[in-house]
Amino acid sequence: MRAIIVSFIFIFVLADQLEAQTIETKWLHSINTGSGAFLNNSSKFLSNSNTYIAVGVPLFILTSGYLSKNEEEVKNGWYIASSLVVSSAFTMALKYSINRPRPYKTYPGYIIPNGTEGSPSFPSGHTSMAFSVATSLSISYPKWYVIAPSMLWATSVGYSRMNLGVHYPSDVAAGAVLGAGSAWLTYKANQWLNKPIERVTKRSMEWLH
Repeated sequence: MRAIIVSFIFIFVLADQLEAQTIETKWLHSINTGSGAFLNNSSKFLSNSNTYIAVGVPLFILTSGYLSKNEEEVKNGWYIASSLVVSSAFTMALKYSINRPRPYKTYPGYIIPNGTEGSPSFPSGHTSMAFSVATSLSISYPKWYVIAPSMLWATSVGYSRMNLGVHYPSDVAAGAVLGAGSAWLTYKANQWLNKPIERVTKRSMEWLH
């Protein structure tokens, strides 16, 4: 519980410091303009594929679990999906309550966007989704060969958002904390609330079989 509280305090501290952007903007400028075509294309691929991967992971685990009648796998799939929903809800609520403009809109010509976004900047939705899935996947399957690539992918998604010029570093940091915190909050809430994910799992498997 303490970790969750600290995570959300961290997010609001970042939000409170949004006006002090000089150093952060210079850092973003170096990330945004200091890479070649390969990195730019890789960043675009990571960003464009993020939603498909984030949604596809729990969907794949759920499908596999139901087909193999593996209750533990089905439970993991519902947990990862629930974490993603919680993360997305918190992200959208913060985006429109803080309403931070995108960096390329605040600094036109200095931050060069590779694509445009319609929603506010803080926190990064792509990053929160990625870290929500990576963290919940790591909690579900606590093996190094799951944790390492999951976290590497999530970190790469966050970096890609800065490289494309659509997010500040603080947007990405807040998104990472929010995504990981949402996964942990969902895990703990399932225990506090008498394990609703397990109940959904059992009932759905009984209904299907």
